[in-house]
Amino acid sequence: MCSDGKTLVVIATYNEIQNLPPLVGEIRHYCPEADILVIDDNSPDGTGTWCDRQAAEDARLRCLHRPGKLGLGSALVAGLRYAIDHGYQYAVTLDADFSHPPRFLPELLARMQRPSSGADEPAEKDVPPDVVIGSRYVPGGAVEGWPLPRRLMSRVVNAYARLLLALPVRDCSGGFRCYRVEALRRVDLNRVLSPGYAFLEEILWRLRRSGARLAETPIVFVDRQAGRSKINVAEAVSAVWLIFRLWVRGLLGRE
Repeated sequence: MCSDGKTLVVIATYNEIQNLPPLVGEIRHYCPEADILVIDDNSPDGTGTWCDRQAAEDARLRCLHRPGKLGLGSALVAGLRYAIDHGYQYAVTLDADFSHPPRFLPELLARMQRPSSGADEPAEKDVPPDVVIGSRYVPGGAVEGWPLPRRLMSRVVNAYARLLLALPVRDCSGGFRCYRVEALRRVDLNRVLSPGYAFLEEILWRLRRSGARLAETPIVFVDRQAGRSKINVAEAVSAVWLIFRLWVRGLLGRE
């Protein structure tokens, strides 16, 4: 699956010079013919400069430079739009800090071809999914390196999103995903509300309402070893508020 030349791997970066070069190397190892799009928010540590040098030697690597730190959600919207505009079949998103190990990429892409078991959604049985989430919270998935408070925060936000947004997946906030670009075309990305991490729940909700089929495959999430995490309590609060707003909009039929 990783050698079809129709897959775009999207990586949003801000100060990831320690992680990005080896990450690109691992992506190349596991998905040698995938294209890579780095969306850099004017990293002062030289991440964007490294990308430009690498792109001059690697025709399958591109870098989209943005003027400043504009948020994960807006970066991923830009990446998904790029996948739509350039005719890719699949768009994969993963974090730049190795928390989403590239060794899971082949299985993530292979799962896009396998029909659902229909366990959560019987109507979707025997139909391949439109989105596959690399999940921490299905059998076989795990989280390494997180303290207990962060584990609890993640579980609570996921349960809350699953309940209010009626999402038939366990890891609503996981950013390691493969999207079928055809399904993305049915979503108006201009209507996305969240520029930050809450985008991860919001795009699933919008895709679901457009008729997209969701599935999960287990991954082992590993907390970053280099650099600083960008997620904090404020991002979690923002996600909770946005999920509530989407629930209200759904009740009112505004989306």
